[in-house]
Amino acid sequence: MQPSRSFEATGRARMRQLACALLLGAALAFGGLLAPGAAWADVRKTDLVMGRTVEQRGLPAALCPNVAADYAVLLSSDGTVYFERDADTQARIASITKVMTAIVALDSGAPLDTPVTVSAKAAQVGESSAGLLAGDTMTLESALKGLMIPSGNDAAIAIAETLGPLLGSGDAEAAFVAAMNAKAAELGMEGSLFANPHGLDNGSHAADMHCSARDVAIMCRYAMENETFRAIVAVDEASIPVTRADGTAATVVLKSTDKLIGVYEGACGIKTGYTEAAGQSFAGACERGGEYLYAIVLHSTSEDQRFEDAEALYNWVYDNRVSYPLAHSDRTVTMTRDGESREVPVVAEVALGAWPDKTVPATFADPDAAVEVFAPDGNVSQSFELFDVNGAVKAGDTLGRATFYQANEVVAMQDVVAAADAEAPGVFEGVGIWWDRLWRGLAGESTVAESVIINVTPLIFDKTQR
Repeated sequence: MQPSRSFEATGRARMRQLACALLLGAALAFGGLLAPGAAWADVRKTDLVMGRTVEQRGLPAALCPNVAADYAVLLSSDGTVYFERDADTQARIASITKVMTAIVALDSGAPLDTPVTVSAKAAQVGESSAGLLAGDTMTLESALKGLMIPSGNDAAIAIAETLGPLLGSGDAEAAFVAAMNAKAAELGMEGSLFANPHGLDNGSHAADMHCSARDVAIMCRYAMENETFRAIVAVDEASIPVTRADGTAATVVLKSTDKLIGVYEGACGIKTGYTEAAGQSFAGACERGGEYLYAIVLHSTSEDQRFEDAEALYNWVYDNRVSYPLAHSDRTVTMTRDGESREVPVVAEVALGAWPDKTVPATFADPDAAVEVFAPDGNVSQSFELFDVNGAVKAGDTLGRATFYQANEVVAMQDVVAAADAEAPGVFEGVGIWWDRLWRGLAGESTVAESVIINVTPLIFDKTQR
């Protein structure tokens, strides 16, 4: 049986997938010279696709995403987890920590025009910076832009020092961090631990801090429900007004560290991260048609590769979403209903119980119906429940129900309806049928026609063709 649509990989990302698969096969052929966990081994048998491993599904390499990161998750805004790689392993996440900093700030109840002042400690924290100076004052909204757009460690401490007293007693930054961990627990981020508001994890900032890729996805999905957060992380450049310590006004230009914004269709944030311990990491969001995909890639192999990883995950989902027609039949009939005629597929021949040997052609209530399915989740199957039909039938009368499944989950249902009229037997015909059935019964023969399912469900992909 031939697939209903070709799912050959296209474009640069797909070529990388195929090349990677060939390289992996060659390496294994030469005695397994490279370990399964090698950074370039982009298709791993233990990767989870919709909850089952690549090996369990028997997926060809072309239907698997090309990802170099050690830990990864692809989550949709409806909660569907498309892809996982060691998603529950605790790891350092570096500046992705700032997503939780922004969440706590936005959930604190503090107005967006709350004044935030940069302390000497904040200005001197080092590493990635928004370019703020000691004594600078700005609104909380501007500080959040300095936090998320250029990944400002200075803005992170300034926000924590300003809002900490609203969230707890004692040291302001410690109170803010405690609120971060409380929020993580509230969101169900099991095992996550934050030690500061910026994510630096070396030198004087060395501490026990960690988060899993799955929990980063939970965190990002929650953050993106906030309109202010979405607006801040979606831009590649912004300017914020600050008041210097001497009272003069200044403008600070912020440039995003997210290289996909404005380059990849739908890319809209969220946060990059890097330390030596965390490696090159990225928590990204992409919006198309009102749906968000969250690609979390931790500990990738280079600054550029982390974005390529995210892009590969997005492409993998978009490329493998298939509009699957429910009606697949090589037979058609002209159906006339309410004075209108059209050619429709015949999906079944339904037995007419009043006759010993007659059936009526049937189609779907919506002959053009299709369902969107995700190809790697498996092929589509069907089941038909046909009613006992007695008496006359008019085109359009409901004769049963068809149910369609993918991965044992119902993905679509369609009423099965008559595609033609069928008359009931007349009085004299009824007498003849009675005698006919009597003799058929005595002879052990069937006394009614057998319903036949004609509709088929073509393969989305054939495991034997790799």
